[in-house]
Amino acid sequence: MLRTVPPFRADHVGSLLRPPELREARAKRASGEISAGELQAVEDKAIAAVIAKEESVGLRGVTDGEYRREFWHFDFLAGLDGVETYEGGPGIAFKGGVTKSVALRVYDKIGYSGHPMIDHFRYLKAHTKETPKLTIPSPSVLHFRGGRKAVPESIYPEMEDFYHDLAEAYHHTVQAFAGAGCRYLQLDETNLAYLCDPEQRQMLRDRGDDPEKLPGIYARMINRAIEGRPADMTITMHLCRGNFRSMWIAQGGYEPVAQILFNEIGANGYFMEYDTDRAGSFEPLRFVPKGKIVVLGLVTSKTGTLESKDDLKRRLDEASKYLDLDQICLSPQCGFASTEEGNVLAADEQWAKLARIVEVAEEVWG
Repeated sequence: MLRTVPPFRADHVGSLLRPPELREARAKRASGEISAGELQAVEDKAIAAVIAKEESVGLRGVTDGEYRREFWHFDFLAGLDGVETYEGGPGIAFKGGVTKSVALRVYDKIGYSGHPMIDHFRYLKAHTKETPKLTIPSPSVLHFRGGRKAVPESIYPEMEDFYHDLAEAYHHTVQAFAGAGCRYLQLDETNLAYLCDPEQRQMLRDRGDDPEKLPGIYARMINRAIEGRPADMTITMHLCRGNFRSMWIAQGGYEPVAQILFNEIGANGYFMEYDTDRAGSFEPLRFVPKGKIVVLGLVTSKTGTLESKDDLKRRLDEASKYLDLDQICLSPQCGFASTEEGNVLAADEQWAKLARIVEVAEEVWG
């Protein structure tokens, strides 16, 4: 029952804690002490090392740890034509803290004319003997956080044109990744999970968005983004409720979006946060059709406490009441470093959790 194609029985979301030498190099680059080329050399070395570590732990899907990124989402989106980051924008508010003051805005028509992460993927692919996995934010991310305020009416008088251009830019990007050899691509889709939280839904209403319509809008963008991909290219989606320095944003079970998530979006698999009660019960898994895979995020990336094998097996058994065990895999609920600051745990605790996931997967499905 061990899977030979992604997602794998023992898998992970993507980001990993940055080593001290990489964080130091990024700080030096920000202050102008080293060049972009010198930073890239440090990144290359750190990524080669973390790939080897992932392989030694037993992971079949290998990422670059998102080591070249400052944020899990901003770096990718700012690589699209017409989108930029800017300093002094509103930070993202979590329960207990706020990110640094960086934000996104649309300054021109959105398009695709190449993307630096194509080369990032090529480096990853060239340095692993396992399956290279690439993670990028879902197209919904550019809309959900800033809403209409981040999309000037002078550029897009009609929001439908914005959604169209964004989906087309993503479509061309996905095709480019496929052309570079990517066969395991993950869209990080936090916002469908946020739409399960009454507080987040009210925030959207207050600013003029309709939380009942957004899931359909986001689904159409995602489907266009991945349309026409190679038959052997696996697309997964990752859903979580916020992850920054071990803090969170949203709560609420998946029931409000389960039907559209599993049956109207053409993804092959879903990485789903399930490490706390904030994610609700396993009942929404009853909507998952045959042929799709759910990777249960039962291991938390927010603390260093190592989950017991018995507890993980018990929860897998609970989930199997709603979805066949053959359609289930195991992972952390999110990455360990959605931003370069990383979550509040040690590197050896991170690796112990990933090793535990591999161990349990082998015992359950091996």
